[in-house]
Amino acid sequence: MNILIIDGQGGQLGAQLIKAIMSRFSDIKIMAVGTNATATAAMLKAGANRAATGENPVIVASRKADVIIGPIGIVIADAMFGEVTERMAVAVGQADATRILIPINKCENLVAGVSDASMSAMIEDTLAKLAKLL
Repeated sequence: MNILIIDGQGGQLGAQLIKAIMSRFSDIKIMAVGTNATATAAMLKAGANRAATGENPVIVASRKADVIIGPIGIVIADAMFGEVTERMAVAVGQADATRILIPINKCENLVAGVSDASMSAMIEDTLAKLAKLL
């Protein structure tokens, strides 16, 4: 199964996700794509098997992924302080992959009906959803 994690800004959410996934599931291969080099470096350091940076890697990796995981902003053009381009958002949104989107209420995108759960609680819920897919 091809798991793609997309993150931006400092890549801390992506890094936490990678560490949690690698510790919970064996024989998982993770492709990490950062919207910037800092995010990519953080995810690679966290244990991603492969990593790349930028718009085109998001587009290409989204076509090959079975599961895409990231903050909800990865499907919203201009989200994450403008790091998500329209082409990135479309590629993630149109991918055949199952998307596990984490409802981060930041960057002018607020998700109604979602409580302000801690990051660890959201990561735990992400792992539970991934476990069902695996």
